[in-house]
Amino acid sequence: MKILFKSLSVGLILTIFFSMIPFTAQCSQLSNKLFRLHILANSDEEADQELKLKVRDKILQYTEHLYNQCKTKEETISVTADNIDNIINVAQQEVYNRGYDYRVSGKITKMYFDTRTYSRFTIPSGQYDALRIIIGEGKGHNWWCVMYPSFCMGESSDLKKSSLSDGDKKLISENQGKEYEIKFQIVEWFEKLVEIF
Repeated sequence: MKILFKSLSVGLILTIFFSMIPFTAQCSQLSNKLFRLHILANSDEEADQELKLKVRDKILQYTEHLYNQCKTKEETISVTADNIDNIINVAQQEVYNRGYDYRVSGKITKMYFDTRTYSRFTIPSGQYDALRIIIGEGKGHNWWCVMYPSFCMGESSDLKKSSLSDGDKKLISENQGKEYEIKFQIVEWFEKLVEIF
């Protein structure tokens, strides 16, 4: 009886994982279409967390006009690369203006993000291209958003105008409830399991 139970359990787990392969592939393809912003605070002290948000505001204010004409992720990354020194300088100046002497560094990188919900969007876990800004020691909680398509603040979004497919838009923007939360969690576990092997 134990062998039958174990066999059925293993079969069920394998069935769940194999049924998730198309969904996992869709999530993986989506990660190739988004460009994210990731800001790390100096520490978790309240003042450093507030500073992180002030730096965020300045970066978003500065980049808003830069990205106005960007119609693809690649264009957004190219514009970011061409202006990265200016973006870092904007962040650094805000740190100085707030009375801190922390150094600000930044780069375009590919990095892992867990599944995150922001406003009305849920972005699945995966490896994403990102502009990563580090304030000081970068040991505090982070703040993130999606720079392309732009939905960094509130409900405003360029999602409808983006080059994402209808399936991708549906994947991240619909209020899909518990079913999708569970699917996103399984995708995360699946990706972590793949990394082990």
